[in-house]
Amino acid sequence: MIIIGALFFIFGFITWLNSLLIPYLKIACELSEFQAYLVTTAFYIAYLVMAPVSTWVLNKFGFKRGMSIALAIMAFGALLFIPAAYTRIYIIFLLGLFIIGGGLAILQTASNPYITILGPVETAAKRISIMGICNKLAGAVAPIILGLFLNLEAADNVSKQLETLSEAERESALSEVALQVVNPYIGIVVALLILAFWIAKVRLPEVQGVEEESEDHHVISEGKKSAWGFPHVVLGFVTLFLYVGVEVLAGDTIISYGSSIGVPLSEAKFFTGMTMISMVIGYIIGIIAIPKFINQETALKLCAIAGILFTFGIVFTSGMTSLYFVALLGLANSLIWPAIWPLALKGVGKFTSAASGILVMGIAGGAVIPPLYGQLAHAVGAHQAYWIALPCYLFILFYATIGHKAGKKRIAN
Repeated sequence: MIIIGALFFIFGFITWLNSLLIPYLKIACELSEFQAYLVTTAFYIAYLVMAPVSTWVLNKFGFKRGMSIALAIMAFGALLFIPAAYTRIYIIFLLGLFIIGGGLAILQTASNPYITILGPVETAAKRISIMGICNKLAGAVAPIILGLFLNLEAADNVSKQLETLSEAERESALSEVALQVVNPYIGIVVALLILAFWIAKVRLPEVQGVEEESEDHHVISEGKKSAWGFPHVVLGFVTLFLYVGVEVLAGDTIISYGSSIGVPLSEAKFFTGMTMISMVIGYIIGIIAIPKFINQETALKLCAIAGILFTFGIVFTSGMTSLYFVALLGLANSLIWPAIWPLALKGVGKFTSAASGILVMGIAGGAVIPPLYGQLAHAVGAHQAYWIALPCYLFILFYATIGHKAGKKRIAN
């Protein structure tokens, strides 16, 4: 649990760095608003592209060695930030982010079923909730640690002075801004390589893709030729795609939404923390309640219903009340990821790594839903654009009630 918790910490730390990289690289590489948000696109699209590769890696090298390989790949991606900073070539930054995202795809494909299978499947959501707290704590400290190295205020001052500088002074000032990412990313490379070596050497049981059977065990893998043959896995992929979309939506739009209703950025910058606190509260509830008071299916249903109600709360209220409902989406989102994984992996047996690879592809929803929100906000305003979350939560509710049972054949013991 400690080792997998360290991996989930890495997920959160690396992912939440992007929120600082977007404005920073916009200045250092002189980017437009659209170009700056390619940071998110390059990072999340890697999950879609690399997830099938992750299945091959895990099948060939096993879960434990696969995690070490993934961390080494991430270290190589972080290493590319050094030549990218010295040359200020944006495409190298994006390539580094894509490679980091690809390594994370392998790591997620391995670690999520690892924490699901290494214990009773009925309590998997509880274990994943603990991992979620590790993830969100990393998200809280990541901008603080990176902020020790990146002087955003100075970078902002440089951007305001560019028009008054000569060409030589301009290049010198922008290079100084870009080079500030070198030291922190050297530290990230070293940390990732140490963690890769640690996991390679530590004793961990190897996951074979055979789950623990229970009284309501579903025998559905007989006659299947691939993980795509399981309807509940495919529907789980769609559900995760929509879930990650609304999770990123809640965390990444709340600051700009606060600005749109007149909240100064000096205050709005703390709003993402409100969403994360809501998620942590949800994780704690899951740790206490699952499976003692509610099962994983019920937790998923309650979260989907809460998401629907909070979405209505956003669009039918205004001002700070509406913004607080955006933050509360973090509470609604908290137990969705922990509940989907065990439900989607139930009964897949030897196809565990392949099914996990399919599910990880759903993380690409973070590259799709938020930009769609942006387009909708341009058309109808930032407030009413939150309607985009409603069909996402409705589908999650469908999966919680019907979708996760699709194609399953119940047998009596």
